[in-house]
Amino acid sequence: MNSTLTLDPPVAQATRAAQSIAEHIVEVISDSGEGAQRCGQSLAAIAARMGNGIWTTEIIPAEIQPPARSVAGASGIRIRIGSQRVTNGGDQTDLVVAFNEQVLIGRVQARELKPGATILLESMWQHHRDPSVVASYLKTVEALRSDGYKVIEVPLEDRCKELVSDPRKGKNMFVLGLLCNLYGLDASLAREQIARIFGKKDDKVIQSNVALYEAGAAWGESNLDFKYRIPAQRSSQAQIVINGNTAIALGVMASGMDICAMYPITPATSASHYLSEVFEKVGGLVHQAEDEIAACAFAIGASYAGKCAVTITSGPGYSLKQEAIGLAVMAEIPLVVVNVQRGGPSTGQPTKVEQGDLPAAVFGSHGDAPKVVMAPCSIEDCFYSVITARKIAETFGMVVVVLSDASLSTAQQPFPRPQFSEDWLAPPVDQTPVPPGAKPYDWDPVTGLSRRFQPGQPGGMHTLTGLAHDRNSKVAYDPSINEEGLRARSLKLAALQKTLKAPPVVGGSDGDMLLVGWGSTMGAIEEAVSRLRAEGLAVSSMHLRFIQPMPSGIREIFKRFKHVMTIEGNWSDRIEDELIDEDNRRYSALAMMLRSRFLVDVDCWSEARGQPIKPGDICRVVRRALKQEGPSS
Repeated sequence: MNSTLTLDPPVAQATRAAQSIAEHIVEVISDSGEGAQRCGQSLAAIAARMGNGIWTTEIIPAEIQPPARSVAGASGIRIRIGSQRVTNGGDQTDLVVAFNEQVLIGRVQARELKPGATILLESMWQHHRDPSVVASYLKTVEALRSDGYKVIEVPLEDRCKELVSDPRKGKNMFVLGLLCNLYGLDASLAREQIARIFGKKDDKVIQSNVALYEAGAAWGESNLDFKYRIPAQRSSQAQIVINGNTAIALGVMASGMDICAMYPITPATSASHYLSEVFEKVGGLVHQAEDEIAACAFAIGASYAGKCAVTITSGPGYSLKQEAIGLAVMAEIPLVVVNVQRGGPSTGQPTKVEQGDLPAAVFGSHGDAPKVVMAPCSIEDCFYSVITARKIAETFGMVVVVLSDASLSTAQQPFPRPQFSEDWLAPPVDQTPVPPGAKPYDWDPVTGLSRRFQPGQPGGMHTLTGLAHDRNSKVAYDPSINEEGLRARSLKLAALQKTLKAPPVVGGSDGDMLLVGWGSTMGAIEEAVSRLRAEGLAVSSMHLRFIQPMPSGIREIFKRFKHVMTIEGNWSDRIEDELIDEDNRRYSALAMMLRSRFLVDVDCWSEARGQPIKPGDICRVVRRALKQEGPSS
């Protein structure tokens, strides 16, 4: 192999007829701080504005400042661009732009790149002053080409030096131009996107980044011998492109909640960051407490004062809030808790996706503490779930947990711009006099509901307590009184359950296998079902948005299928492991709940690899299961 690698020669523009394709998955990866995510987010936003379906998946290292040029330090983003609506990150990557060869290695080892994928690789490292860096670069490029990847070297550093003094801060816009040219995206929309990104900077910064963009587009036009066109059709409805955390923040504002109390924690923090920028403009307040416990207690106090507050956190923070959540349950104070799940236990994998918090959300807290547990299944659903959660919390005087996750939190997807409705908002604080003889916990014998007494109401003065109490809110240890309170708080879940409709079944109404999921796995599951049905397999799916309480009708749906299997992003034992049998196997969280609730032999396949589940993997598992080979890990 030659010691020096050369760039492909320029190709005449006339040879670059664009190949029409239905979709492509693109990655931009770099060291942390080089702007790969901004580049990918911008590419996705431009494609979405043109009418393409898009879904982004961020690649975030576990360390805040990982070492440069390290496998574990890969930072970037995956963008799936389609001609139709896109609901998940898809399978393997078709094309990747890498700012050094080391960040590529982990992606290859994890089998994230499609065999024969195109790699556009920064070429500066073959001329580095450190011979070991040059050797690593040459060895990696040779290995990649031997493995069948199409490696094209790109002089990012050299070209950006011609325009800016610090190329590290310009490569992302150069790559944006290259990719926009490669996929035939509208240059005017790209310039608008750049102006939007750097809108708080002066015009020189904007013009400098536009120049970088144009240089990247020109290099791609002159040096690449391929181009793609992904047909797009602009929606007749106004669309917005945001990630799940921003959707949750917008849902908080749209719901009429006035208070968000939080403590920073990955991957939930950006929701409160967004609220910190805009909430005050609509009369809201973001309170950053000294810790997670204080944040929950602050939200409970704000809710007790008359409205409904939200606290936003992730797994470790949710664990710390458990005792305070129990207080809200006992005192029947409405509270919305958003848990953006991440890998665990303990500090686990802060930047990786997992659905491991379901048991904690449903069964957490000491004693019997019934809570409503919801799980949004898309970016759009993140918005509407918060509005629904606030309504339920206030109507039933309960804690409502909204389980998002790291996949939804950073993923971007276009959806129709919500049309504001007055029905979303909380009612005014009730300050009408309390009728004589009314009790603060006058539990209805059928529903368990009671009128909410709010501070300041004439005749409504009472002592609030987290101890077992009677209808007058007086501490009581009598066994029958304690059971009366337990019964009432449980009945409220049953009352809500009676209002819920059975989730729809995607695919046929009966068949050989029903896949059941919750949360962010919906897009991948439904895409897998579509592929499997195209192969002639009788496979359908059902997705649960309410996990506690579960709606009626699920048992009847199960009866129509020969097999039921959950697909989840958490742990379950592999039946093929030597020690595992039906007497000791740990099932995934939802499978365990469904088995106990409906006494049905629900199987499960789960994955806790820290990345979103792929539709292709689901297809593989289902095919094997239907051949009676059993699900594989």
